[in-house]
Amino acid sequence: MTTRDTFLGEAAKRILITDGAFGTEIQNWKLSEADYAGTLQLGHDQKGNNDILALTKPEVPEAIHRAYFEAGADIAETNTFSANRISQADYGAEGLVREINLESARLARRIADEYQAKDGRPRFVAGAIGPTNKTLSLSPDVNDPGYREIDFDYLKQVYREQIDALVEGGADFILIETVFDTLNAKAGIMATIEAAEDLGRDLPLMLSMTLTDLSGRNLSGHTVEAFWHAVRHARPVTIGLNCSFGAEQLRPHVKTLSEICDTLIMVYPNAGLPNELGAYDEAPATTAALVGEWAQAGQVNVLGGCCGSTPAHIKAIADMARGVAPRQLPVPPVRTRLAGLEPFTMAA
Repeated sequence: MTTRDTFLGEAAKRILITDGAFGTEIQNWKLSEADYAGTLQLGHDQKGNNDILALTKPEVPEAIHRAYFEAGADIAETNTFSANRISQADYGAEGLVREINLESARLARRIADEYQAKDGRPRFVAGAIGPTNKTLSLSPDVNDPGYREIDFDYLKQVYREQIDALVEGGADFILIETVFDTLNAKAGIMATIEAAEDLGRDLPLMLSMTLTDLSGRNLSGHTVEAFWHAVRHARPVTIGLNCSFGAEQLRPHVKTLSEICDTLIMVYPNAGLPNELGAYDEAPATTAALVGEWAQAGQVNVLGGCCGSTPAHIKAIADMARGVAPRQLPVPPVRTRLAGLEPFTMAA
């Protein structure tokens, strides 16, 4: 069986659990700049470069992966959200992109395999790819709407470098997450498709959009339905939402996706909205109860947490989901479906 087949088989039995936040968990370690920098001597301040810990302090991401698996997670997302050439340029670490992704994937793979060996339950590794700090759809210059800092082909190459290393390190899926710009996501999709062609095998995609306002659009202006129409051709194994807001604010958008998508729905919201100090106060039981409404309504297949979520949140979600039937995939009628900022369905 392929990894896609195994994953779909497990998802048919139960609601699967992905892990929670990495950034806020790393903050709890109170690391110094020297901890981040290690012996790399990059000439830039490395504090806050969470991805580089795979090279300089791997015991930190290892402990976090273990905590989430202990809490009941089925999926480990690699600690590589910003492990791309564009984002690492802020730290002068562009030359380490391949090594960071390779070691992060190897770390997650080793721990996932260890936990699978303990109880026989399949564990999966999702190679996490963030949106970078650039956007293909919007100009950063208010005086020049046509200006772009990068182009599609360059971003595709940036993603391809990351994808190749994640796959070599043992990632099962490529997770393009926190999608604020649909065109950025398309560059990642194209890079993944080309990587799969070169590998000569299936390389399943997970896609996760983030909403920037309560109307249900991302930064490039797409609704959740328009986003689905724009990416369905890539046959993602999961589609869904992450980050954005807390679960309460995502309720109508999860319902929309669950009704139209003929693939698995994965949602991992923030632990509520941040307080005035930027911290997340939502208790694990509260988060679990809110996402539990989606589970009871048959709207989700994979649940987890994003910013502010902890192993305690993931345990509460896993406990809630135990025994709850997973969402059944709909069979939408065959239509020509297109997407601008709004969805468009051509009449039969």
